[in-house]
Amino acid sequence: MAAARATTTLSVVIPMYNEEAALPALVARLRPALDGTNVSYEVVAVDDGSADRTAELLEEIRQGWSELRIVKLRRNSGHQAALTAGLHSSVGDYVASIDADLQDPPEKIPEMLELARRDKLDIVYGVRSDRSTDTGFKRWTAGAYYWLMRRMVGKRVPSQAGDFRLLSREAVDALKSLPDQQQVYRLLVPWLGFPSGQVTYFREERVAGETKYPLSKMIRLAIDSITNFSAAPLRIATWLGVLSFFGCFAMLAATIGVYLAGHTVPGWTSLFVAMLFIGGIQLICVGLLGEYIGRIYTAVQKRPTFFIGYDSADAPQQRGADRGERVDVGI
Repeated sequence: MAAARATTTLSVVIPMYNEEAALPALVARLRPALDGTNVSYEVVAVDDGSADRTAELLEEIRQGWSELRIVKLRRNSGHQAALTAGLHSSVGDYVASIDADLQDPPEKIPEMLELARRDKLDIVYGVRSDRSTDTGFKRWTAGAYYWLMRRMVGKRVPSQAGDFRLLSREAVDALKSLPDQQQVYRLLVPWLGFPSGQVTYFREERVAGETKYPLSKMIRLAIDSITNFSAAPLRIATWLGVLSFFGCFAMLAATIGVYLAGHTVPGWTSLFVAMLFIGGIQLICVGLLGEYIGRIYTAVQKRPTFFIGYDSADAPQQRGADRGERVDVGI
């Protein structure tokens, strides 16, 4: 592995989950783009426990493409975990990450590499200049996400930049040293503060298959982003408690007024509203506390977010791991 590190300039990490239909088109565009860089490279395809023929097709493609490296996770661990496995496994001086659906053009990777080397940058973001191929709802939710993140984390977060980026080896090593259990790279990478640049591109339609980021996963990503990087929700809970306190005083004054006027029976409405109001705020606050406590519990357990079952760059040792003799673990 040390020898490979010394001779590999560029690593391209591609998380994959059930991308059987997209693989031929991906290889047809990615390989010529990387061959044209005239640098030594590897493609780290991370199979995130696919249930289709993704792993089988990768093995077939690898027979005619020696630069392709296959890393198989033992189970489906999620996009960010698969990306982490690829970054930890990569050996290049620069590491690019891209999804397999070709919504992000692989032809931009050589431009990213050239910009990083020319301007001595550690991070080059792929920024979407046009998302007209996305639905209106997708564009609206994405815009709301980046707006919220920039206000909670800071303006270092590039607007409309996903997981299509190029990192230097120093930036990758810095990410690997972080203890975060649930890593959200869209926020972690800008947080590092390394010198950065951007390349813009037109976001294309998914070449084949179904999206791996439905609404439920988008919501989960937003929750992970907020709770991993900010205590603002807990402060919101505090302010809700303050508002409910003063609201209760207002309701108390109204109740006393009704009592002095001799209309005590009609007061059930204000009492009912007060109970609903206070009960709702309490549930919100308890839920927020539970979310943070759950993350503390996960961090204390220190369970790895993924297990590598097979790495084609280290096949003999990994076969032993599959028999239970040795297991490579990434955290």
